[in-house]
Amino acid sequence: MSSENEKSEEHEQLALIRETVRKAKVPRAKPRTWRGAALAKELPVARVVVNKGALHLDQFFDYAVPEELDEAARPGVRVRVRFGAGAHQVKNGRREGGRLIDGFLVERRATSDYSGPLAALADVVSPEPVLGPGLLGLARAVADRYAGSLADVLQLAVPPRSAKAEGRPSPAPLPPPRAPEPGSWTRYERGPAFLDSLARGGAPRAVWNALPGPYWAQEIARAVAATLASGRGALVVVPDGRAAGRVDAALTEVLGEGRHALLTAEAGPEKRYARWLAVRRGAVRAVVGTRAAMFAPVRDLGLVVIWDDGDGSHSEPHAPQPHAREVLLLRAAHDRCAFLLGSTSCTVEAAQLVESGWAQPLVAGRDQVRIAAPLVRTVGDTDLARDEAARAARLPTLAWQVVREGLKSGPVLVQVPRRGYVPRLACERCRTPARCGHCAGPLEAPEQQELRCGWCGRGAPDWHCAECGSTRLRAQVVGARRTAEELGRAFPAVPVRTSGRDHVLDSVPGRPALVVSTPGAEPVAEGGYAAALLLDGWAMLGRPDLRAGEEALRRWIDAAALVRGQAEGGTVVVVAEPTLRPVQALVRWDPAGHARRELAERAELGFPPVSRMAAVTGPPEAVEDFLAAAGLPADAEVLGPVPLPVVRPGGPRRPGDPPPGEQWDRALVRVRPGSGAALATALKQARAGRLARGGGDPVRIRVDPPDIG
Repeated sequence: MSSENEKSEEHEQLALIRETVRKAKVPRAKPRTWRGAALAKELPVARVVVNKGALHLDQFFDYAVPEELDEAARPGVRVRVRFGAGAHQVKNGRREGGRLIDGFLVERRATSDYSGPLAALADVVSPEPVLGPGLLGLARAVADRYAGSLADVLQLAVPPRSAKAEGRPSPAPLPPPRAPEPGSWTRYERGPAFLDSLARGGAPRAVWNALPGPYWAQEIARAVAATLASGRGALVVVPDGRAAGRVDAALTEVLGEGRHALLTAEAGPEKRYARWLAVRRGAVRAVVGTRAAMFAPVRDLGLVVIWDDGDGSHSEPHAPQPHAREVLLLRAAHDRCAFLLGSTSCTVEAAQLVESGWAQPLVAGRDQVRIAAPLVRTVGDTDLARDEAARAARLPTLAWQVVREGLKSGPVLVQVPRRGYVPRLACERCRTPARCGHCAGPLEAPEQQELRCGWCGRGAPDWHCAECGSTRLRAQVVGARRTAEELGRAFPAVPVRTSGRDHVLDSVPGRPALVVSTPGAEPVAEGGYAAALLLDGWAMLGRPDLRAGEEALRRWIDAAALVRGQAEGGTVVVVAEPTLRPVQALVRWDPAGHARRELAERAELGFPPVSRMAAVTGPPEAVEDFLAAAGLPADAEVLGPVPLPVVRPGGPRRPGDPPPGEQWDRALVRVRPGSGAALATALKQARAGRLARGGGDPVRIRVDPPDIG
């Protein structure tokens, strides 16, 4: 056959293929617009939540389901859709154009509420249904509570996809374990009864003041085991990877391998997604993890646990910035499951749960507290002033003695506050914090200027102490910055180890050593520390923050809980004014009592958590316009606006800080109990309206801000 005949035959074959494709009623390939494609015969409409976090787009959108995607387009799967096409871009009865974005298919419907032409689903990314009805309902509730969008919450709740992880099957679920023995729960008055209720399928709600020592992780593991024994699932949320590792080891010891999943960022995206899928598929019924695990889709959820809810790591920095404690409270209410809030300390929010009767206290008797807690001794300003050793080395004689004795039998912990704490003003005579007479906010004197309130901005030229009548103020900061250097020089033969932001130690041997740590980075010592020094107490108590006392006590108790009990010679020295309420609570080891008194004061003054509050920040003109246009509840009270500190270019920034070099204002909006939902709705609608009118909106909203001054 000649080459000319071969070429002619090839041209005829190509022409035949092209003609066949043209005449086909249904395209052989999947065109991006699905133009001319037949629709699914049943439920041809897909309701989709698109990955657009803008508040004015916080709704479901309807799309047509092509016949070829009918089987794969199930509720809960990830999809790709075209978004942003105008109503004029219609061809053959289908809307076209726009750009491809991701989303989740939440429902299949027979008809659409939208009367115009629908765009077709572009593709089903994965047949794995990752968004179930329970998780969707939880995400909607979180978005409404925090004045955010559903898409933003789903970004936090559903991890990024890994095709390799989806392609691997999850292991077969193991049968429920036997109910565990109470173990160290017998130290608590209602501890065994709590475990028994979980094992019988009950839903007890408790605020647990854990005793100091290393047993808290084992106690959480036993609570999880009791829940699994009833045939239900359990979820544990802890503040950091170190705590997650301890609970993970305890669960492995109590339950064995294969019954729980560890969800932390350290595992990597693929491994973490594979574990998340195992939970969603029901292969694993127990989960322990950090903040993002609060949305873990545990089957038949029977217990949610949060450990150390006062830790700032539980507050999500990304929109809408939910707190893990509040998310787990929503889950406990929606799923009607058991709830356990545990900590060696006690937050005001935890005290409110007990005060309202929603949860019951789970505490140990005073005899057990005396056995487990170390001896706490104090050193105040007057002691430092007349102490020759303190003036020379910035460390009181009592601290030297405790360190020297402690090093004979084990390591000694030295807690030094982080840099960057801002001093707060207080009465020079009686140390009562200086508060505004109008709104009870903290008084400030920026750059040595006249006094003004940090909340409402009013001046206070005639301030005097409400307790003693004095008109003199002082900055509440006393302490030593060179503590580690001084200790190293004083004890040259003893190794000095540091643990802080750049390098955090998980544990240290039980040999004599000095361990200098910032708050929250204290490593665990084998057998416990022989002693601990809590230095610069004024620096922690003197922060211009409503939670300064509560946070200082939490940091102190967390560190002191690592020290051996008093019966074993464990001693803690705190350098702070002995008469202050947080110091007294530490000496008595009574964090719950301190939280109850703080709650009573906040109720009297109308502070959170008794009231609900939101922060509105942005350029001064934008904040003023926003507040004027927002339809706030009738009982709303606006405090401020007041200027925020200007962030210098190149300097450190925290989440929520204004852009470097720009002057922003902040206003606080406060409402009475019961109006929190109305406040969140009003703020969300006002911001959505501004966004819908076009252009970027520089105003930022945060419901329940952790720091309000």
